Amino acid sequence: MSTDIDREWWKEAVVYQIYPRSFADSDGDGIGDLRGVHERVDYLDELGVDVVWLCPVYDSPNADMGYDIRDYRAIMDEMGTMADWERLRDALHDRGMHIVMDLVVNHTSDEHAWFRESRDPSGGRDDWYVWRDGDPTEPPNNWISLFGGPAWTYDEARGAWYLHLFDEKQPDLNWENPDVREAIYDTMNFWLEKGIDGFRMDAISCISKPDGLPDADAGEDWFDMDLYFNGPRIHEFMREMAAETYGDYDVLLIGETPGADPEAAKKYYEDGVDVVVHFDHMDVTYGPGGKWSPDYVGMETLATASDADLDEMLNGMDLADLREAIRCWDEGVGDWWNCLYMGSHDQTRLVSRFGDGDEYRRESGKLLATFLLTQQATPFLYQGDEIGMTNADWDSPADIRDVEARGQVDRLLSEHGVPYETVAPFVRNRSRDNARTPMQWDDTANAGFTDGDPWIQVNDDYPAVNADRAMADPDSLYHYYRELIALREARDVLVYGETEYVLPDESHPNVWAHRRTLETDAGTDEALVVLNWQSERERLADVLDVDGRVIFGNYGDRTASATTLAPYEARIYDLGR
Repeated sequence: MSTDIDREWWKEAVVYQIYPRSFADSDGDGIGDLRGVHERVDYLDELGVDVVWLCPVYDSPNADMGYDIRDYRAIMDEMGTMADWERLRDALHDRGMHIVMDLVVNHTSDEHAWFRESRDPSGGRDDWYVWRDGDPTEPPNNWISLFGGPAWTYDEARGAWYLHLFDEKQPDLNWENPDVREAIYDTMNFWLEKGIDGFRMDAISCISKPDGLPDADAGEDWFDMDLYFNGPRIHEFMREMAAETYGDYDVLLIGETPGADPEAAKKYYEDGVDVVVHFDHMDVTYGPGGKWSPDYVGMETLATASDADLDEMLNGMDLADLREAIRCWDEGVGDWWNCLYMGSHDQTRLVSRFGDGDEYRRESGKLLATFLLTQQATPFLYQGDEIGMTNADWDSPADIRDVEARGQVDRLLSEHGVPYETVAPFVRNRSRDNARTPMQWDDTANAGFTDGDPWIQVNDDYPAVNADRAMADPDSLYHYYRELIALREARDVLVYGETEYVLPDESHPNVWAHRRTLETDAGTDEALVVLNWQSERERLADVLDVDGRVIFGNYGDRTASATTLAPYEARIYDLGR
């Protein structure tokens, strides 16, 4: 049965996420900026990416590194000027690339003019945020912030509590107020009129709060997703947003939707969201207590085990769980479209978490690239993944910049009465700072990121792991990404083909295989992807009977008749077209 391809530019695109503060510093102040990004546009073009997702560059006091916005229509001084942003936009557009802006509308900075006015009940914006009166010693409910500690802070100036699902310097907007919604829509239209190609809506599933803000169940030791996410008016708000802003533009709308399963995601698609960012596949490396729970490892183990053993335990993954998470979303969203990421500014480093950042850094990095770029989804790459950047060591709590990690480290030290050295492995394998160390451009001081003192430490491995070295080596991970991106662009089957998982979980637990099949009027095109997700060899004949030729892989000139899969080997077979 032939299939008409439902083409969209953003389905065929490869998205590259830039965290500007850590990408490239043009003025020597130690902080990456828009001019620094502009200077590296040709690097992005040569890599072959189509969309640049720019993390927040709006005016911000940086309590959460830009995700606490003080002025939606101004550029942060450290990042440059609006003219710098426009120059970057034009440079990307001139090369046929798109620019997507990260936008945070669940909350603002507590330094935003709206919040300053809201602290005064007579200031005209008294209900622009979620305020509750009450005893200054007793929060309105028992909610916990996603960054640790109570989700409420008492404001002495107003004499009331305000809600913050994230940091106390990120008060939640009151989306029940139509004036708030109108102000947000005006902001979105401001940027659309400036020529952006889409938004990535941060934590968008949080904007609707449950009626009455009831207490979470007493047994919740992390937070209650049913109360925090996908509230009763969320889809009304999303449909209104589409109608008032991006609905008439050919742009990409990315919705970060914590707490959404595939059924919930379908409703966001119906609202106008193009792709939903979810977390199910990322959670497979966490224990049952969640990201920051050490219970499944134990404090004694944290204090006594080797770094290598702890890294393995804290990133342990059952490949069957990953397969189930991917399959669930592939099948669950039906005819809608997925995006897929394995690293971001909110995650640890891809190769350290899902691969082998030491002996098989290059091989496992290529396997992960193959996995990411051959799924039925728009792939999102994060800066530095294309050169195999790894997690860093955080020897002192003073080195930590991540507000989430600081809060969780304080909690762990307080609850367990242990020294920082005991929880340092947790920081190495959980802190968002790992993704925020400076981009490693070369082997000069500070990895070529800045001529000044970097705002956050540079990973010690930069003399061996850097872009200059990768670009000079034809067998590098960088060139593997380039060639695989080009292959995906050339073969519709790798974008639009249906997916079939062809290995039972129990027979070969460390081998992944999926087939992509695309039927059109021109005929049937098929490709098979085989990934040996381990440091051990595996006999291919024991896994699959393959009748096809290897068109891409990470072990050089391999043939379909090669009987053994090498450690972290990846192969793409052409099964005919």
